[in-house]
Amino acid sequence: MTITAPRRFPDEPDPGRTAEWFRRLRALPEGQEKQRLRAALLEAWLPMARRLASRYQERGEPYEDLCQVAALGLMKAIDRYDPERAGAFASFAVPTVRGEIKRHFRDNTWGLHVPRRVQELRTVVRAALNALGPRTAPRRPTVEELAAHTALSGEDVRRGLEAVHSYRPVSLEALLNPHVPFAVGDVQGAAEPGYALVEDRESVRRALAALPEREKRILYLRFFRSMTQGSIGAELGLSQMHVSRLIAQACARVRSHVESDQAAAGPERGSADVPS
Repeated sequence: MTITAPRRFPDEPDPGRTAEWFRRLRALPEGQEKQRLRAALLEAWLPMARRLASRYQERGEPYEDLCQVAALGLMKAIDRYDPERAGAFASFAVPTVRGEIKRHFRDNTWGLHVPRRVQELRTVVRAALNALGPRTAPRRPTVEELAAHTALSGEDVRRGLEAVHSYRPVSLEALLNPHVPFAVGDVQGAAEPGYALVEDRESVRRALAALPEREKRILYLRFFRSMTQGSIGAELGLSQMHVSRLIAQACARVRSHVESDQAAAGPERGSADVPS
């Protein structure tokens, strides 16, 4: 007489019939009859797979998608199960389905690639928040309280908290408040004038490099050392009037060089602020 294990779950099919089906499945050659028996096993055990999927509904994934993932895990369990080695099918199928659902969350639901260690920290910290939240309300549990509850270090708790709030990136078009017509993107960043300044400085640098050495020296003393034209003339043995003319000529050449570069680059480039 064959003795079969009692049912572990209310939605578990009859263990004796399941064992008999698997014995037949393993004995059948590939073909339509084997596929029909496989489909019958899948249909019989789908309620169990859906029940496991329902336990993950609060994690942001649609229940229908979770059921599909659970069904995929169930199919893998049916194909891999060996009744001679693995004991009762329920003991083999339940971990397989759970593993497939967890793999789905790990690999397919994060908006960005996150290391597995951080994903695990998120799960632990999230469970601790749910457990400690009612005890510390109305305030949130502190990092120290979470660390004591989870036996994690403070640094690991902080990494887990960051992951809790970054499971999925927020759309730039998401409203900050349903009563305020401002989206996230409206308050993120601003026009950065520094980029244009970098381009202008690069254009001026190339223009300055093309000047004669005396003009380079005069512009350096005037605009980087803030020396007066008279002081520059005294240092170089030139009159103040001559220094003024050389500065004007050098600035005109630099401006012409920069404007030529901008014309070649297109109309989107602004003009450089070349002193005159």
